[in-house]
Amino acid sequence: MTPGPENHPETYYAGAYWGARKESPPDCARRTADFLNLLAECDPFLSHWYKPARSRKDARKHPLMPPDVPTLTEMFRRGASREKGGPVFEELGFSFWFGNGGSGADSADLRLTCGCYSNVAPNSCVMPLPRRGENADRILTTPVLAAVLRSMTLAWEPDWAFATSSAYEQQHREPDSAPFSLGWITYLSHRIGSVPPLPAPVHIEPVKDRGTLIVLTSERFTVANPEHIALARHVRDLLARAGLMPTATF
Repeated sequence: MTPGPENHPETYYAGAYWGARKESPPDCARRTADFLNLLAECDPFLSHWYKPARSRKDARKHPLMPPDVPTLTEMFRRGASREKGGPVFEELGFSFWFGNGGSGADSADLRLTCGCYSNVAPNSCVMPLPRRGENADRILTTPVLAAVLRSMTLAWEPDWAFATSSAYEQQHREPDSAPFSLGWITYLSHRIGSVPPLPAPVHIEPVKDRGTLIVLTSERFTVANPEHIALARHVRDLLARAGLMPTATF
């Protein structure tokens, strides 16, 4: 029997990724402010964010909403990559993380890396999602996660993005040569290529003039459902035939 939302063992996250792009702390801050404003429209649980602090109680004293660009700029400046006591590695960009004030399984975080123009690691916006409770039941749905990915796309202009089950990603890990990973919901920029027609129940839709959103299932995608795994494998094969990724070896 497929587990329901109330006892679901899988965890989920959303992430957007893009290659080398030199940007300053103010540039990264403006994108973050745009993203937080868009994210707040996706669900009330995603409309409260706080500066990093030693404890959740302390963090709630320092809200980041509504987003303030000078405050975010300073946070990115403090998140510059450097050796302890040494110079800044400008080419590695700026990173920091913060949370929405939730606790335990009923929380969400944002981990941002922006302004990196080295090929050492990608720029990214990664959001671990709530695992249990009413907020998780509401957020781990196709409409909300599709809206989250659209928000990431509009703010960060990534090469690709997805909302996925961590268990599925671990069990069906892509080779390093793959330009993206397929998830429950996947965004592909036109920079990667054109998405071919895909069979039902898969739904595809444009994200303005930037790329395409691929939704595998309208219900929650899970590795516990063999039909979901078979569908993901079939869609991946079709994307490989279209030249968007290497042929599967698993």
